[in-house]
Amino acid sequence: MDEEYDVIVLGTGLKECILSGLLSVDGLKVLHMDRNDYYGGESTSLNLVQLWKRLKGNDNHPEQLGSSKEYNVDMIPKFMMANGALVRVLIHTGVTKYLNFKAVDGSFVYNKGKIYKVPATDVEALKSTLMGLFEKRRARKLFIYVQDYEDNDPKSHEGLDLNKVKTKELMAKYGLEDNTVDFIGHALALHRDDSYLDEPAIDTVKRMKLYAESLARFQGGSPYIYPLYGLGELPQGFARLSAVYGGTYMLNKPECKVEFDANGKAHGVTSEGETARCKKVVCDPSYLPDKVKKVGRVARAICIMSHPIPNTNDSHSVQIILPQKQIERKSDMYVFCCSYTHNVAPKGKYIAFVSTEAETDQPEVELKPGIDLLGSVDEIFFDIYDRYEPINKHDEDNCFISTSYDATTHFESTVQDVISMYSRITGKELDLTVDLSAASAAPEDA
Repeated sequence: MDEEYDVIVLGTGLKECILSGLLSVDGLKVLHMDRNDYYGGESTSLNLVQLWKRLKGNDNHPEQLGSSKEYNVDMIPKFMMANGALVRVLIHTGVTKYLNFKAVDGSFVYNKGKIYKVPATDVEALKSTLMGLFEKRRARKLFIYVQDYEDNDPKSHEGLDLNKVKTKELMAKYGLEDNTVDFIGHALALHRDDSYLDEPAIDTVKRMKLYAESLARFQGGSPYIYPLYGLGELPQGFARLSAVYGGTYMLNKPECKVEFDANGKAHGVTSEGETARCKKVVCDPSYLPDKVKKVGRVARAICIMSHPIPNTNDSHSVQIILPQKQIERKSDMYVFCCSYTHNVAPKGKYIAFVSTEAETDQPEVELKPGIDLLGSVDEIFFDIYDRYEPINKHDEDNCFISTSYDATTHFESTVQDVISMYSRITGKELDLTVDLSAASAAPEDA
């Protein structure tokens, strides 16, 4: 271990593994260490015995739940947008060859006490029961504008400079009702609160385009894909990739103490009496707790069920977004459901997560709107975890720290953190122009 590396990465969470892979592919010499004896850190994947131990403190799980080893319960479950940035990163690094994806069946939104399929195109807008007749036509016009909009074709802009026009002004131009704006902003553009309405419309339009293009990719019921056997496969895929490029992985390394020189710059990591030297340290917040601050908490319920979520067309995998306004909260609530069809549970079993940014100390009460959508559950666990963000200056201490995972059930915010960290570490932009067909989730498998 007594060697010099360009970068030492601490923790094998998803963000750290993606960065380790990207940096290895770039030709940097990377050492990747974790104090745990398993991959994944906060975003690990657990079998039933491990889940029980972590959340109930024992391993007396009921036998009717089936075999423990058939469960792969992701602790930070997030779907991937089929054409989104994470899939581009996976293709860019070649990790797709280690993974098998399957399309996600449904994407729904909660509106006035019911759940509806999210309409994403002009054709779907006309069919949707989410809007009245005249509203459908207005929404259809906006969708056509978004589909035709091209940055470099001024004709498609219809006289609007979307870098200046606010999102709420664009919505008002099409005369859309608040409920319609709500599902477009939160379930299509995947904004986490309503601040986007006062920001330039270009971001929302690009997000809507990404959703529609991802949806068209597999002609399925949603724009999302998910790996068979869950996200636990991802860190391992990146570990293999790193090894191919000469990176070194070490699990079960206690302490992992970052060493600083007299100027406060990180220059190595010590574990078990040995110090590996490095130019930069990349880690999750748990490895440098004095360089991060707590910015919030995520409340969640983890449920095991024997049926799909009602009113989702019997979807075996589904995301439901409950916009903040609909449930009178400051932030959105998310429902994630996956099942035996993605090999994350035994046959006939479904795993559902309900998550949100915690506003109280009572997850049971706070998560009720989402839990009420699930129907009967065989088992339910409640959990709250803290969210941290770095407060250090990386140019002063050579430390690059990821932010904790948020409550969302999709990867768009997570991967933005990875991409911006990559730019800070390397000083260059990540080129994500790739052939998207390299990540297939063939419709016949879906």
